[in-house]
Amino acid sequence: MTASDQSRAGIFYTLSAFMLWGIMPLFMKAVSHVTTLEVLASRIIWSIPVALVFLLIVGRTRDIVRVLFSPSKLAAVAVSAIVISINWGVYVWAIAVERTIEAALGYYINPLFSIALGMVFLGEKLGRLQIFALALAILAVSILTYNAGAFPWVAIILAGAFAIYGLIKKTVDIGPTQGFMLEVLLLSVIAVPYVFYLGFSGSSYFGRTATDTLLLLACGPVTAVPLILFAYGTKRLRLATVGIMQYIIPTMILFIGVFIFDEPFDRWQFFSFLLIWTAIVLYTWSGMRQVRMQQVDPV
Repeated sequence: MTASDQSRAGIFYTLSAFMLWGIMPLFMKAVSHVTTLEVLASRIIWSIPVALVFLLIVGRTRDIVRVLFSPSKLAAVAVSAIVISINWGVYVWAIAVERTIEAALGYYINPLFSIALGMVFLGEKLGRLQIFALALAILAVSILTYNAGAFPWVAIILAGAFAIYGLIKKTVDIGPTQGFMLEVLLLSVIAVPYVFYLGFSGSSYFGRTATDTLLLLACGPVTAVPLILFAYGTKRLRLATVGIMQYIIPTMILFIGVFIFDEPFDRWQFFSFLLIWTAIVLYTWSGMRQVRMQQVDPV
């Protein structure tokens, strides 16, 4: 594939992942009566068969064994598993306790973390228009943070964990599906015993009703599919581009929080929203122009 083809494929995969993540609050609200830890464990356990199906389709099951015999790669997978499980758990909890807007704030902040990590660790450079777009985004996030009236720890944890996860996916030479499969396998060492404990203690929602059981089973594909798409996308795009595109997620989450969950949305949040989307338009236009002019490096 040419660099331009790689960029277009990366944008498709990444955009698909972000759209699925954008509507995820609707699913998380449906399981909000289930304890956060059981939802988290279900996301881990039922992602395994989904990831296995993907691996069988692409015929890369042997790659799992190779990573197991590479201490450095296995360590990277372990770190990525930890940070993504933190992200999952905090996000599930935030939706359950009606802090959807704060979760949206976290994903507004996250691209700034991603862009900063790309500049520091990958040497990615921004053009003048892209720097201006980033400045607009920083201003918007600053307004959102100030308007929250308290230190947004939920937002910071969500942003930091996912930015680190994206950096690991970008830099470690492990296939997207293989890496995700190893992550959930490592996490299942804790998740499986915990689910058995819930079952034996009679406090598990799995099997309690048909609806609860189906919802917990659905945690697998709901978790696995967008993460695998995201991993494929980050391999083909600059981390800065992934970062700026990621504003799609919090905008969708914000809409759901305001118009469906009926959480408050004031004029300062609206002004910040306009700034952020202006930044997205400027950055995307600048990036696409670079691709057309150079036709060498991916966006």
